[in-house]
Amino acid sequence: MADEVILLDFWPSMFGMRCRIALAEKGVKYEYKEEDLRNKSDLLLRMNPIHKKIPVLVHNGKPVCESLVILHYIDEVWSDKCPLLPSDPYQRAQARFWADYIDKKFYDLGRKLWTTKGEEQEAAKKELIDSLKLLEGELGDKPFYGGEKLGFLDIALVPFYTWFYAYETFGNFSIEAECPKLIAWTKRCLEIENVSKSLVEPQKVYDFVLQLKKALGIE
Repeated sequence: MADEVILLDFWPSMFGMRCRIALAEKGVKYEYKEEDLRNKSDLLLRMNPIHKKIPVLVHNGKPVCESLVILHYIDEVWSDKCPLLPSDPYQRAQARFWADYIDKKFYDLGRKLWTTKGEEQEAAKKELIDSLKLLEGELGDKPFYGGEKLGFLDIALVPFYTWFYAYETFGNFSIEAECPKLIAWTKRCLEIENVSKSLVEPQKVYDFVLQLKKALGIE
């Protein structure tokens, strides 16, 4: 019996983009179902009754929730092609540590850049830049976080690139000026077809954030 794989997702979600890249890298055929987060489908509410959030990977009727958990699952189930996590246990632990760091920092700091002003926005901008510099240091002189090829941590981080333009525009700063090696890394990632075809245009994300600000009454 062929695997039935469904991805419940929302197009500007950096967390959903992680799953899209991983599935593409593994060559897994799947059905993409776009969710309206203001009017969540019965399927989403059934498949993720705890958090009621995307992304959700539904594999033969069984749901897997939370993007990093989904990446682990994809790597383990479709293990015959393109391993995402390193084989060395210490390197695996490091990749998980930094992916967890990204999730604890970037989304909330990025959101503050377009929802706040003044001192709060400046503090968020400084903390985001400091966090990006830490990640730039972790990359070192390697082409990718996975070494010579795209890996788990690359896939965890690169979708945030699609939001960088919005962060920079609302926060009035340049990530490339602050972290040139990190932007060079994103450009290398974008040369990989499975990455570039899985990510959305930064301008589209910026336009989406503008609409969101208007809907939330944020000036």
